[in-house]
Amino acid sequence: MTSRDGGTGQARNGGTGQARDGGTGQAWAALGGPEELAGRVGYRGPGGLADGPLPVRELARATVGVCALAAAELAAVRSGGGAQDVAPLLVDEGAVATAFVSERHLLVDGRAPVSFAPLSGFWRAADGWVRTHANYPHHESALVRVLGAGTREGVAAAIARRRAADVQEEVYAAGGLAVAVAQEYGPPQPLVERTGPGGRGRPLGEVAADTARPLAGVRVLDLTRVIAGPVATRTLGLLGVDVLRIDSPGLPESDDAYADTGFGKRSALLDLGQAGDRAVFDGLLARADVVVTGYRPGALERFGLAADELLARRPGLVVAELCAWGPRGPWAGRRGFDSLVQAGYGISAACGDEHAPGVLPAQALDHGTGYLAAAGVLRALAEGGGQALRFSLAGTASWLVREVPAAGAAVPGYAPEPWLRETTSGYGPLRHAASPLGGATWDRGPSRWGTDRAAWL
Repeated sequence: MTSRDGGTGQARNGGTGQARDGGTGQAWAALGGPEELAGRVGYRGPGGLADGPLPVRELARATVGVCALAAAELAAVRSGGGAQDVAPLLVDEGAVATAFVSERHLLVDGRAPVSFAPLSGFWRAADGWVRTHANYPHHESALVRVLGAGTREGVAAAIARRRAADVQEEVYAAGGLAVAVAQEYGPPQPLVERTGPGGRGRPLGEVAADTARPLAGVRVLDLTRVIAGPVATRTLGLLGVDVLRIDSPGLPESDDAYADTGFGKRSALLDLGQAGDRAVFDGLLARADVVVTGYRPGALERFGLAADELLARRPGLVVAELCAWGPRGPWAGRRGFDSLVQAGYGISAACGDEHAPGVLPAQALDHGTGYLAAAGVLRALAEGGGQALRFSLAGTASWLVREVPAAGAAVPGYAPEPWLRETTSGYGPLRHAASPLGGATWDRGPSRWGTDRAAWL
């Protein structure tokens, strides 16, 4: 990977004369991209996300940059060319900063959504701090059962009497979410893991190439929730994919979350435990080019949907798996969200002070992992399919705290307004963040979650 270069994060890209961004070079190398392309993406304009001790701005722009680069590479491949045909790209840092906090800019029919429920947040324990996540009703119910309290005051008092690790384990055992705030960074994890023979997918040349929508004609089965996975598939939808998201009717999604991430896709409900719905799902899978999953390791195995099982059935698929804590280790099978990984991986302690833990200026683990996953899918398709890719919020956290090089001060003057858009949707008028990948826009706003037909276009 590219090393730090005097704190600037810049390196020379062999013979092109262009300065290569350090974080972009690292991410591109992890995705297996041709080295000569790493210097063909640059950044311009005022940028946000610079608050705090960690290089979040650099992570954000690098993940978007490699996604834009992978899209350009795939467009070149579909046109019958290769890496040598990829033209230089410029990414607007203002667009990146706005997209990385898209949920904060969202207005649903003039209403600002609630980002965190009242019982989500940091709480002082008897020997440290705990971070809870109670945005979903079933997680809130579990937390309330364990603590015997359903108000902020009651939760604060109950946690204050307990050790942080005890709260973590008791709440998790009950089906809820709480993580003790770690004081040191977690163990190193890979940014991405790539396996599979490659080159066994449906020839993408069967569909005419379009540089603005290089994935036109490709079908993506979206089995993701919340932010990271939906950001990945939202981005693929921008590039012309037929994205069909499938959820269980027994696990409702937040309407506000889907209003933010449901662009460029359709949403249907199927119960894979029912024979009829499973037959419909298998028919969708038989025609899919890509499957993106966002459940914890082990959650989909009971349905025969692990990456190795999918590739055994369909050797040409691209399968991208996203999870919170990584595929191995004692927490591999645990549920998790960006805020909890920040707490459990030591980021909250690093961003805090003597009074309380802190947070990153964006849910950058979620958004960054989403753009990385989209880039990985694009690269795998450019290489002919037949690959499995693994990403995790913890892997992105490990990269952030250990390797992403600082790139100097951001250009001042950032404002989000140039990157905000208005569109119609199944939820009424939306104000939302534009995609940071320039040159394309979503052709429709989100439908209402779960209301579309489970069928390819």
